[in-house]
This record gives sequence, C-alpha cells and structure tokens, in this order.
Amino acid sequence: MKYEAILFDLDGTLLPMDNDQFTYGYMKLLAKTMAPYGYQPETLIQAVWKGVSSMVKNDGSRKNSEAFWETFTGIFGPQVYEQLPVFDRFYREQFQEAAAYTAPNPLAKEAVKLARQKAAKVILATNPLFPPCGVETRLSWIGLKPEDFDYVTNYENSCYCKPNPKYFEEISVKQKLKAQNCLMIGNDVQEDVEASNAAGLDCYLVTDNLINRKEMPECKRGSFEELISFLEML
Repeated sequence: MKYEAILFDLDGTLLPMDNDQFTYGYMKLLAKTMAPYGYQPETLIQAVWKGVSSMVKNDGSRKNSEAFWETFTGIFGPQVYEQLPVFDRFYREQFQEAAAYTAPNPLAKEAVKLARQKAAKVILATNPLFPPCGVETRLSWIGLKPEDFDYVTNYENSCYCKPNPKYFEEISVKQKLKAQNCLMIGNDVQEDVEASNAAGLDCYLVTDNLINRKEMPECKRGSFEELISFLEML
C-alpha cells in the first residue's frame, strides 16, 4: 500500500527505553534542578503528575501546555510563570543526562529515511507531554532532529494526548491527511495501535519495547529490524 504519511512514536519505538526506568531518572533530574528554586522534590513530582493528568484528560478546548501549567501553577502559585525559562533550560541542558536511561538505536535514522522515500510526509507522533525543546533533546539521543520530520507533536501544538483517538484526528486535520492513507508505527498497543486504529489509521506494532495492558491485537508487527524490512518493501 502507498501511504500518504508515515507516523512514528518516539519513546520505546525510535528511542528504546524502559518507560518506568526513564521516568524515574527524568523526575530525579528535574527535582534536583528545581530544588534551588524552592521546590520540594516529592511535592514537585506530584505536581508534575497532576499536570500530566490534566494534559491526558484535555478535551481539545486548550493547548496541552495550558492544561499543564494551569494545574501546576494552581499548586505552586502564578510566580511559576516567571520561572518558565528555567524549566526550558532544564530540557535543553540537564535533561541531556536522562539519555543514560535510554538505549541507542542505530536503525532509527534509517527508518525515518526509508519512510521519507515511501510517503509524502513523515510525522513524529510522540505523546505531546513535553515542550518542543524536550522533544528535540530526546531526538538528539538517536541522531535525529525535528527538521527530519514534516510535523512534530509537542505540548504547544496539541490539544489532545494518546490514547485519545482525537490526538490522531487532530494531526490528520492539521496536516490535511486522509487517516485511512496513513501508517502509525509505535510500541504501545493501547496508545499507538488501538488509538490510531480508532481514528482510521493503519498501524505497525514494534515489539522490541512492547507495552500492552490487554490482549494482543491483530495488526502488522515485528522487531525494529523487521520494521526496516517492512518499510523497504512498501
């Protein structure tokens, strides 16, 4: 099948990781960085998770960034907005250390290159919970950059999150795509496969860092190496 667009998940797909291990390391770094600004580690981490929950529950009425910071400032106060440059600097600098909680993927660039040859658009459909600089930093760990994609989701340009199918519908509308002509590649059965299927997309499940909370679905699947072969055959 000739696809109009090929979408890639990042964490666990292009960028190998154990989500729990990565999240633990990431939160530890964030708490350490923000401690000098008066944030108690436990309270900070709880507030971040509440902000994430607000983004996941976002109904499209605002950007995910607005949902996050409204929740976060509701806990710590409006002065947080003055410290946004500090948080952004964290994602450009100290966050680089979180690469230690991921693994290399020498085939990531090849997969994106092949997708570019096979489809008119290549999209990074990473769950939009991070600011743009946080996405850029994570991409750098596998030798990629935002410019390698036609569109990259982040918390500034998205009003939904996975596993809401409207996340994929939003991408389709913004990029003027027909969902049935698009392929989503991801490692999470519920967030990538079921959600994209519900929005009308085809999918490929990468099994190297598989996340599945239910039964396995009927879909194209395989290791990242097998994904490369699949893309070559398109």
